This record gives sequence, C-alpha cells and structure tokens, in this order.
Amino acid sequence: MSDASVAATAPSNLRTLAIDIGGTGLKAIVLGADGRALTDRVRVETPRPATPKALVPAIVQLVEPLGAFDRISIGFPGVVVDGVTMTAPNLHKQWHGFDLARAMTERLGRPVRVLNDAGVQGYGVIEGRGVEMVLTLGTGLGCALYFDGRYVPNLELAHHPFRNGKTYEDYVGAKAMHRIGMKKWNRRVARVLEQILPVWNPRHVYLGGGNAKHLTVDLPANITITANIAGLMGGIVLWQDRTPVAFSGPRADR
Repeated sequence: MSDASVAATAPSNLRTLAIDIGGTGLKAIVLGADGRALTDRVRVETPRPATPKALVPAIVQLVEPLGAFDRISIGFPGVVVDGVTMTAPNLHKQWHGFDLARAMTERLGRPVRVLNDAGVQGYGVIEGRGVEMVLTLGTGLGCALYFDGRYVPNLELAHHPFRNGKTYEDYVGAKAMHRIGMKKWNRRVARVLEQILPVWNPRHVYLGGGNAKHLTVDLPANITITANIAGLMGGIVLWQDRTPVAFSGPRADR
C-alpha cells in the first residue's frame, strides 16, 4: 500500500510495533504513522522447540531495545482466528488454540492485532487493484490472496496436494531446497507458478520470504520478487479499519 494511503488512515502520533514470527527467525521494527521505519530491524533465531512458552518471552526480550510503541501488529505462520493461532506447521503443535493476541497484550501492555504472516507481507507490497497474490518461500510456503486490496483470510495453499503425494510445501519448502539443490528447486518453483497462475488468475504475484533471493528462473512480467522486510512493513495496515484482523485487545500501561 502507498505511504499516502497509510498516512490518511493512521493517527499522526501513533507508533506501531511490527513483529514477524518465522520458522527460523523472529523479527521486529517500530513504524511511524506513515508506515516508515522509526528503528532498525532486530532479529533473533526462533527458539527450538518453538512452543508458545519459548517464543513469547523471546519476543518480549527481542523488542526491549526498540523503545516506546502504542500498538502491536504480528504476522504469524499459520491460521489465526480472533487472535487465536489454530495451526503452526513449522513451529509446534502447542500453538493450536493459543491466544497469541491476549498473551502479547498481557506481556507488553498494548493492543495487538494478528494476521497470517504472508497476509501481513502482502500489505507491504500490494497495489490494491484486482486479484493479487503473495507467495512466500521460507521454511514452508506462505500464501495470501487479495481482491481490490482486501485480504482473503487464511488461504493455506501450502497444504494442498500437488505432485506424487506431496503438498506444495513438501515440494518447494526449505527442506526440499536443501535436499535437492538450488537448480532443481528453482525448476520446482517454476512448476508451482505454472500451476497456480491459470487457476487463480492473479493480476500480479509477489514472491517473498527468505528463500526468494535464491530464485534464478525467468519470471513472467506479472511476477516480482519482494524484499523480505515487507513482512514487517505491512504491519501498519493491520490498524486500518477496513482490514480483517484477528484481535484488538485493551490498552494497558506498560
């Protein structure tokens, strides 16, 4: 989304803490009301086992150097319903039914909104016209779909069967990339794109995630590779009224 559109809907003095929970890393940054970064990005490795008990304190410690903020946006790698994480295939089974929004509000004393991480990344790059799709190539395969800038929640394309009994995530996830090598992995990504494009017919596809930088195949004109920082920068949009979000908790003193 453009800086102008964000600025038009955000109060001028609010600072948003954006958090991106990934299978390999936890990242955070503070954004101004215009969507621009007010701090450097901070990052730590995702604790293992990646249980809620391990990750919540790790996030609290991660954001401590970033200073003051008024509200929190979180991108989470799984299905989120009303602030509760329902799936987390690349983290831990204990995330099923965990109220992440409430837990972070209680720990950080600020209202929280949570969205699937690919959904947040898309809000950092989409134009808001027609059908747009985001695919993130990381530990697994993230997916987000938008129509005229509106997010379709929790589309988990990664777990749909694709070839020879494998899901899309099995086929192009990080484990497959390391097992078969970059050349074959690139060919697999090209096959996935060839399958997806005529089914969903997006006006534009944005490829993100930590492994998108390894792509060497020629891409159609309507597919672009986006910077991984979009997974944080899109967090400001979660606080626009038209955005379907998971939860907004009460403000409390930090």
